[in-house]
Amino acid sequence: MTSIEITPEERAELGKALTDALNPLATAIRSRESGLPEARMWEADPVDVTLSVLAAWKVVDTEIKRLTAIAAATAGSYGASYEQMGAVWGITRQGARKKWPDAVPRPAAARTGAALELFGGTASLAQDPSSDGWTWTGEGADETRGAAEDGTWYATKEEAAAHAGAFLREHAADRG
Repeated sequence: MTSIEITPEERAELGKALTDALNPLATAIRSRESGLPEARMWEADPVDVTLSVLAAWKVVDTEIKRLTAIAAATAGSYGASYEQMGAVWGITRQGARKKWPDAVPRPAAARTGAALELFGGTASLAQDPSSDGWTWTGEGADETRGAAEDGTWYATKEEAAAHAGAFLREHAADRG
């Protein structure tokens, strides 16, 4: 996925919606700092008013960064890789890893959770303790080794087992 572009119309609508949402916060900040009632906030010195608006945007910026980190962690918990997150954000895989260092579970932190023996092959399921995501590795009856795609973690043990089972079935000794 590449960087998302929006139309000029969408940008205008977004700008209006954000400004409409920001005004009550800017008004509250200005009222607290000046002691003026909120109804008179816009009657103050224009520099003070615009600085209150800037302060409100800073609050919004901080909140957006927090919500973005939550979205990245959620994407990582469902199996998104740093490469995918970086592509969406318009940065490199390394940039995404630096921006959201704990978003994608590290395989080294995994613990073994279960084993499967199907179609003459075996697979091990592992759970990441920090995200509770599941992954798998296996060897088919035809001696082909396989694993979940790099950085992929499944939401449940059953989902990981289903993917491992499909791999084992594909690599059964006799597929007849």
